[in-house]
Amino acid sequence: MESSVLAFATDLLDEGADTFFGNLTDRAGVGGVTLASVYHEARDVFPHNPRRVIRYLEPGAAYFRPDPARWRGRRLAPAPSTAIGDRDPFAEAAAETRRRGLKLHAWTVFCHNDRLGFAHPDCAPANAFGDRHLTELCPAAPEVREYARTLVAELARYGVDAIRAESLHFHGLRHGYHHERYFEELGAGAEALLGICFCPHCRAAATRTGVPAEEVAEAVRTELRRRLADEAAAAEPADLSAIADGALAAYLDAATTSVTTLAAELTEEARRHGMRLSFMDGAGPGKGWLSGIDLPALAKATDQIETLGYAKTPEAVREKIAAFALHGVRPQDMAVILRPMASDCDGPANLAAKIATLRELGVPEVEFYNYGLMRLSSLDRIGAALAG
Repeated sequence: MESSVLAFATDLLDEGADTFFGNLTDRAGVGGVTLASVYHEARDVFPHNPRRVIRYLEPGAAYFRPDPARWRGRRLAPAPSTAIGDRDPFAEAAAETRRRGLKLHAWTVFCHNDRLGFAHPDCAPANAFGDRHLTELCPAAPEVREYARTLVAELARYGVDAIRAESLHFHGLRHGYHHERYFEELGAGAEALLGICFCPHCRAAATRTGVPAEEVAEAVRTELRRRLADEAAAAEPADLSAIADGALAAYLDAATTSVTTLAAELTEEARRHGMRLSFMDGAGPGKGWLSGIDLPALAKATDQIETLGYAKTPEAVREKIAAFALHGVRPQDMAVILRPMASDCDGPANLAAKIATLRELGVPEVEFYNYGLMRLSSLDRIGAALAG
């Protein structure tokens, strides 16, 4: 079973290569590192960082040095984080992983990019009223798709083994903007409808499949106004299948096609450069239909499906993998991320049992979240669990 730890480039820069990679190999005993290449805004606590305990991650920042020639004339382009200064953490990591016989994966957040969304609102998803969700990029937008393909090609020059594609899909209404406020209960139905993209690109994609996109948008606006105006309506079940005489479901199918075809294009680009592409589905089966996630189709279109095995027991991890199997994703085509921290694990035996469960099911790859956010004792827990 292959193993890796997810990490931020700032972990490498703050600790230095010897300490950083020494902890990965000597304490955690893993065979690779999954380094964030493009990441979203965050504020985190770093228990063992020698330079700072709290760090703010910049919106939509890149942690490598983009090649200016590749991005010349593009509106959507990765912007290097100010935290890396004039260094290139990916080049440093590539050299160190080659020297130490480790694999390097590029953990890449594609469509959750608040920097680019705010800078280019026309590339962000729009709800039925035309309000843009500026923390995101729309997977149906041609410029977004071109940006994503170029990003994959850029990362190939570092000798990356796999692209870990996070956020390669639509997002719902509640997706991590600071100080989001909902003082009235919107209800599941209104929240679902407010998260559907009706930007011109999504409407055009639906229209090409014969869906009356404008009628669907009008029906969604009407339903939203009803639910937003009345508490009783907001509390109604979230069954939306009857909206626009059932055409909303077909509209969502078109959005799913946008996600699947983009994932397929990026997988082809990755393979062309000798890399693999893993599609991250953090929510899991049955929860991604509003995000455009069609697991059976994505399992065929990409090299691997990766998910979060965040659970307290090995049995719960087993149930998660079984759920994916029911949706057309074989365990041998998966990677699973586990958390070794106390929130999920009460000790090495617990983590070892989860890893043994994954091995038994045939899952070939396990990753651990997240290097800088865990105590050093959690890295030791990984090492003990893998050795056991």
